Amino acid sequence: MIRLIYDRGTILVQGARVPNTFWDSRSNAYRALAIYYPDIIDYLKRSKMDFSDNVLDLVPCPVFSSTLELRDYQKDALNAWLETDKRGVIVLPTGAGKTIIAIKAIALLSEPTLIIVPTLDLMDQWHSQLSEEFKIEIGIYGGGVHELKPITVATYDTAYLRAEKLGNKFTFIIFDEVHHLPAPGYMHIAEMLVAPYRMGLTATYEREDGLHSELDRLVGGKIFELTVGELAGDHLADFVVEKIVVNLTPEEKEEYEKQYKIYLDYLATSDLSLKSPGDFRKLVLRSGRDPRAREALLARHRARVIALNASSKLKVLREILENHVEDRILIFTQYNDLVYTISRNFLIPSITHKTPKNERTENLDKFRRGKYNILVTSKVLDEGVDVPEASVGVILSGTGSKREFVQRLGRILRKKENKSAVLYEIITKATSEIATSKRRRSALEE
Repeated sequence: MIRLIYDRGTILVQGARVPNTFWDSRSNAYRALAIYYPDIIDYLKRSKMDFSDNVLDLVPCPVFSSTLELRDYQKDALNAWLETDKRGVIVLPTGAGKTIIAIKAIALLSEPTLIIVPTLDLMDQWHSQLSEEFKIEIGIYGGGVHELKPITVATYDTAYLRAEKLGNKFTFIIFDEVHHLPAPGYMHIAEMLVAPYRMGLTATYEREDGLHSELDRLVGGKIFELTVGELAGDHLADFVVEKIVVNLTPEEKEEYEKQYKIYLDYLATSDLSLKSPGDFRKLVLRSGRDPRAREALLARHRARVIALNASSKLKVLREILENHVEDRILIFTQYNDLVYTISRNFLIPSITHKTPKNERTENLDKFRRGKYNILVTSKVLDEGVDVPEASVGVILSGTGSKREFVQRLGRILRKKENKSAVLYEIITKATSEIATSKRRRSALEE
C-alpha cells in the first residue's frame, strides 16, 4: 500500500516512486514539493494503484453563498477559469472588479480558501469585503496575527514564513497582485501549498525580469485578459492621456548635462551598452568595486532627480489645479521630497510610506467623502490601497514601468455616470524622461 504524508511543505510518498518525486534517504521515502500533490493523486488513480492519502488537514468549511452580480466580462473571466481546471491568472485593469470575481469563485467552490496579498492594507480590505459578503468570521495571517478560518487572508511575507504550516490546510488559493509571486522568495509559497485550485489576479501580468513565465507552473498561465482600452466607456470611465512637456531652467539644464555627461563618458569607455536590463545590473554590480562606475551611477541618479523634480513642473501643476477646481485629483510623484514640497506649497494632504496608518486612513476617508478634493502621493498608492473615486490624475514623475502607469491610470477610471477622466503626464524636455514616458505609455498600445 502506497502512503502519502504531508511533511513541512512537501509530500512523502512511501511504497513507490511517482512522477515529480526524488529519493530522500533520511525519511526512507520519495519526496515531492506540495504543489505536485494533485498530479500525484491523478497519477495514482490513473495507474489504479492502491494508496492511502494522509495529506490534507483542512480547515472545516461551511457552504458559502454570494449575492454579488457579475458583469458580462466578469462572468467570462470566471468561466474561463472554470474551464481551465480552476487554475490560472485573470488580468483586468485596476477598478474592473477582480475581487468580485474571486468572491464568486469562493462561493462556487465552497472550499477552504486562502487569499494571499502583498500589503497589510490589502489584507484589511479583503477582510472587510469578505466579512460583509459571507457574514462569517474571516481569518487573518499577517501583522502579528495568526488566525485560521475557512476563509483566511494572509500577506505574502507571512505566508512565506509559515508556508510549511499552511500548506495542507486549504484547497483553494487566491494570489492577489500575482505578479509578486514569481519573486525568488515568494514562489516557494506556491510550491509548498497542496491546493489544486488556484487563481491569480493582477492588472499587469508581465514582469520586466521575465519571471512571469513561472506563473504557468505556480498558478496556471494567463487565461483571461482585458485592457483598459477594451473596458473604457462601457465598464470603466472614458479617458484621455495628455502629455505636457516642460523645460529645465538654465541652472537645472547646466547641472543636468554635467551629471549626465559623467554617466555617458563612463559608458563610452566601458563594455556596457545598457540596451538590456542585464547590462544595467552589471553596472550596479560593478559600482561596488569600481569607483568610476559608482560615480557614473550616482551621476545618472542626480541627473534623473533634476529631470523628475524640474521646478517648472510645479507651475504647470498649479494651472491644472486651477482648471479642475471641482474635480477630485490624485497627484503622483516618484520621490517623497517632491510630495512634501507640493503638500507645503499647495496645502494639499499627502500620503507616503512614512505616513502613519491612522493619518493615511483619515486622508483617504476625507477624500472619499469630498472633504479633500486633492491628494498627493509617491508610489505608496500605486498598488495595495483602495483609493476612492477620482477623475483627474497627474503624473509629475515616475519610472518607465508599464505596471506603474497602468495602476496609476486605473486609479481614475472607476465608472460613474457621464464621467470622463484625464491623466496628465508632465515630463521634462531633452532629458531621459522622454524615453521613460515612451516606455510606460506603450502599455496603452498593447
